[in-house]
Amino acid sequence: MNAAVDKPLQGIRVLDLTRLLPGPVATMHLADMGAEVIKIEDPGIGDYARTMGHVRKEVSQFFIAVNRGKQGMRLDLKDAAQRDTFLGMVETTDVVVESFRPGVMDKLGVGWETLRARNPRLVMCAISGYGKDGPFAQLAGHDINYIGMAGMLEQNVGPDGVPALSNLQVGDLLGGAQAAVQGILAAIIGAKASGKGRFVDVSMTDAVFAHNIMPLVAVNNFGRTATPGRDLLTGGVPCYNVYRTSDGRFMAVGALELKFWETCCDVLDRPDLKNRHWSLGQEVGGEDAMAVKAELDAIFVRRTLADWTESFAKADCCVTPILRADEAVAHPLFQARAMVERKDHPTEGPYWSTGPAVRFHG
Repeated sequence: MNAAVDKPLQGIRVLDLTRLLPGPVATMHLADMGAEVIKIEDPGIGDYARTMGHVRKEVSQFFIAVNRGKQGMRLDLKDAAQRDTFLGMVETTDVVVESFRPGVMDKLGVGWETLRARNPRLVMCAISGYGKDGPFAQLAGHDINYIGMAGMLEQNVGPDGVPALSNLQVGDLLGGAQAAVQGILAAIIGAKASGKGRFVDVSMTDAVFAHNIMPLVAVNNFGRTATPGRDLLTGGVPCYNVYRTSDGRFMAVGALELKFWETCCDVLDRPDLKNRHWSLGQEVGGEDAMAVKAELDAIFVRRTLADWTESFAKADCCVTPILRADEAVAHPLFQARAMVERKDHPTEGPYWSTGPAVRFHG
């Protein structure tokens, strides 16, 4: 069977009004799964991502990266005739995705009540920072605000205790894109079964808060979160930590289970450390845990990243190099599963493209 026909969302039509990162990534995932996605931009500047960051010629690599597999068109929803064109398209559409502030779609004359009157089976997903209601509904925000309010950023600290900014936008991508895909897929199933569409309200902050599990566990256990950088998965144990090598690179040690830690200690030629593990009573973030980490700091810094990578390649104990993105695209891990592909853009030339993160077989 033809691969394009075999994708599970074949026949689903999506109108994408979103901009920048969360919405475009969500609709890109839907396109990867076979949906027909039509990206609708205004006739002016369009999606701000087009010119965000470095632009070689006409459009940014950012825009290219998050709009794979979509068709494109321009419509001015403030114009009555073009708004009617959009409403006509809605009648034969399964999903509309938007990322304006709550109330903007209503002001444009294409709010939920208007769209569902045109198509009772329609699924409409609204992605916003704080949801369609509540005290923050009309406030502007970005990823840094969403993860800060949700209690996630406070736990993500550098050695100096200052919250560190990840270059993976957790609020936008987990909170916005993935939560939207989850809600949209559930609503599509519901519409197919009942004939009735749904409004999917995605708050990026809510989604991060709902997944901020380990800090909530600490609150339930002890009444407050752990000291930043000292919880089980944030640096409080030597078996789950990062270590600098002699060439200024880093190894990731994820030997969280005792059997992996024991194997790790063998590779490090330190069998005496095997019983100094959190599962055997070592206090997370405690004095002994930090003392063992200091010993591992001194061990790892003696050899290069390549040396350690070779040594641990022979031992299955969750210890791996921390790669740069340019190294990752060339790594057999991603090459073998076709997760990265060299493509040629009509105006921007050669570039690396990721593949679909979810595969379907059978």
